[in-house]
Amino acid sequence: MSGGRRRAVVIGAGIAGLATAGLLKREGYDVTVLEARDDIGGRAGSWQRDGFRFDTGPSWYLMPQVFEHFFRLMGTSTAEQFELSPLDPGYRVFFEKHADPLDILAGRERNIALFERIEPGAGRALSRYLDSARDTYRMAIDRFLYSTFASMRRHLRPDVLRRLPRLTRLLMQPLDRHIARRFRDPRLRQVLGYPAVFLGSAPSQTPSLYHLMSHLDLDDGVWCPSGGFTSVIRSIARLAEHAGADIRTGCRVTGIVTDDGGAGARVTAVEYATADGGSGRVSADIVVSAADLHHTETTLLPERLRTYPERWWSTRNPGPGAVLVYLGVRGPLPQLAHHNLFFTEDWELNFDSIFVEPTTVPSPASVYVCKPSATDDTVAPGGYENLFVLIPVPADPAIGSGAENGAGDDDVETAADAAIRQIAAWAGIPDLEDRVVVRRTVGPAEFEHELHAWKGGALGPAHTLRQSAFLRGTNRSAKVRGLYYAGGTTVPGIGLPMCLISAELVVKRLRGDTTTTPLAEPL
Repeated sequence: MSGGRRRAVVIGAGIAGLATAGLLKREGYDVTVLEARDDIGGRAGSWQRDGFRFDTGPSWYLMPQVFEHFFRLMGTSTAEQFELSPLDPGYRVFFEKHADPLDILAGRERNIALFERIEPGAGRALSRYLDSARDTYRMAIDRFLYSTFASMRRHLRPDVLRRLPRLTRLLMQPLDRHIARRFRDPRLRQVLGYPAVFLGSAPSQTPSLYHLMSHLDLDDGVWCPSGGFTSVIRSIARLAEHAGADIRTGCRVTGIVTDDGGAGARVTAVEYATADGGSGRVSADIVVSAADLHHTETTLLPERLRTYPERWWSTRNPGPGAVLVYLGVRGPLPQLAHHNLFFTEDWELNFDSIFVEPTTVPSPASVYVCKPSATDDTVAPGGYENLFVLIPVPADPAIGSGAENGAGDDDVETAADAAIRQIAAWAGIPDLEDRVVVRRTVGPAEFEHELHAWKGGALGPAHTLRQSAFLRGTNRSAKVRGLYYAGGTTVPGIGLPMCLISAELVVKRLRGDTTTTPLAEPL
C-alpha cells in the first residue's frame, strides 16, 4: 500500500458504488468513483421528458431498517435525508380471470382478514406463515446477509444450529410447493409467490427459505420515499461527496491495472476512457468494482487473473430480462394504485417462457405497473399521470432495444403494445392507449450495452439454491490482491437493500471482520 492516505477507486456510481464510496471515505480512504454514463444511479436512474420525470428502475422501498442502518453508519438518518411514507394499499393485484382486483393493505391483521375472506382458514394459515417469515428474516439479518462468509465457523451459533433442520427443509423445498401446502386459492398463492421475482427467479426455482420476503410486504409494509428513488440516490451521492469522495461521470473504465510482483498480482490503478476520445488513469491501493461482476471479470481483467472466468458463468442463471415502458398519460387513472401487479392465469407457463429453454417473450405476461403520480405530484404535469411498466422477459439482448414513440426494435415494441392493451382491459381503462402523450421503451440490449449487464439481465443472477449466500460467490478476488466487488451481482444479492449491505461487506472484508451482524453505528 502506498505511503500516506490509502487510495480507493470505485467502479460504477449506482447505489452500491455510491454507498461504498461514502463508507470508504469514513474509513479514511481517498476515494474516486468512475461512472461510465453521464449521470449517477445506474439502474436506479432518472429520465425526463415534457414535464414528466421517471425513475428508470427500482420503485419498491422495502426493508426500511437496512436503509436506516446505512444512513446511521454515515452519521445521519433516513428522516434527515428524505420523507418516507407508508403506502395503503401497499399494492393492488389484478388477475386475468377475476373481475375485481385485490388490495394488499398496510398492516398484518388487515391482510390476515383479507386472506380469510377469500379462503376460509387462510387467515390463520397466513398468521403462521408470517410468523415463520419474520423469524427467518431475523435469522437472515443476524446471521447471513451481513456476512462475507470468510469464516463459516461464525455461522455455527446456537440459534442457527437449533433451527438447522427447519432451515434445511426451507432450502431444499421450492417456494411454490411450500405455499401450495398451506393455501388453496390461486390468487393467494400468486401473491405469496410473486416475491420470487424480486429475487430474479421463479417460485418453482426459489428456495422456500425466501418466504421471508412476505414479512416485508404483508407485515412490515411497503413504503414510498418523497421524490422517488432519485431522491434516495441523490442523498447517498451527497453524503459521499460531502465526506470527500470524487465522483466522475462520463468515465468508462477500460481496465484494472495490476503489478504482478513476486507475491502475485495486486491492483495499482484503473484506466478509463472519456466520450471525447480522451483517456486517464487513477492510481489505487484498492479497487471496488460495483459494475456487473461478469463485465468486471471478463472485460476489465486479463484471462489469467479472472476469479470467475467464462466457464464459471456457463452454468449460472442470469435471472430475467425486462422490457420497460415509461408512459405519460393524459387524465386521471383512479383504477390504479401506486404499485400494481397483473397476474396471468397460467402462472407456470409465464415463468417457463422466461427461464426454460427455448425461451420466449411471454404473451400474455405478468406485468408490474407503478403509478408514482398517485403519491408525488412532481412527476407529471397537472392533469396527467406517470406510469412505469415492467414486463419480465428472458435475459436475451437479441430481444432488442427500445426508443421513444414506438421506434424501438419490433419485439420490444410488440411487448409494450401488448402490455398497454392488457392494462387497459384488466383495469377497465379502455382509452388508455389513446391518452398516451409520452412513451419510451427500454429493452434487454440496453441493459447489456449501457449497464454491461450479463446477458442483458434486468436484476442480476437469480437467487436459486446454487446462487444464494456463500454459493453466490465472494466479494474479493482470489487472483488479484486489493480487488473487491459490490452490487447486486455479488453477495448478498439482488435489490437496493442488498446493494447497501454489499457496500458494508467491503468494509468488513477490508477490516478482516468475520462477524455476521451489521457494523456498529456510526462508522
